[in-house]
Amino acid sequence: MTPLLTVTDEARTKIIDVRAAEPDSESLALWLEVSGVQGTAYTYEMYFRRLDEAGEDEVVQSGDDLSVVVPSADAEKVRGSTLDISGGGMVLQNPNVPQVGPSAPATELDLSDPIVARVVEILQTDINPAIAAHGGYAELVAIEDSRAYMRMGGGCQGCGMAAATLSQGIEVAILDGVPEITEVIDVTDHASGTNPYYESAKK
Repeated sequence: MTPLLTVTDEARTKIIDVRAAEPDSESLALWLEVSGVQGTAYTYEMYFRRLDEAGEDEVVQSGDDLSVVVPSADAEKVRGSTLDISGGGMVLQNPNVPQVGPSAPATELDLSDPIVARVVEILQTDINPAIAAHGGYAELVAIEDSRAYMRMGGGCQGCGMAAATLSQGIEVAILDGVPEITEVIDVTDHASGTNPYYESAKK
């Protein structure tokens, strides 16, 4: 049978280093759950939890220095995956894809506007396929003057191991690909309502 999960040496070292800062670190395993679906990829949650809390509903992949726990319901969704490091963050290279069609865009945009269309194309072809491996995604909320308002989301958002600065990569790609855009503003965390384009992320 195909192994549940392969953890590269680089990823294992990173995970163990992060775990070392946790209380009673030697008792902790890496728990990996499928948290949902975004487009044509699964999203994930990764966190530390005591290995001895794993029960009959979890699959445990034991290791000498790191064990991984996956809920039984998610095991076949991640079987054959490789956990690696890319751009400073954890990347789950998963050969399995959800048996659903792409989700509808959360925000209605005027795709007849050539600038909007080019930004959306960059997100769809360059950005989202890459960060889907992190369980993340980026979407265009609006364009006003030369500013593009973006929202980030995904199952691994806020995870201490998702150290990649995705917003910087997205900004570089958009500014390079669409010269008319001079600033990329991330409205993900601006919950105060002062930003006219802030919207709560769709559940």
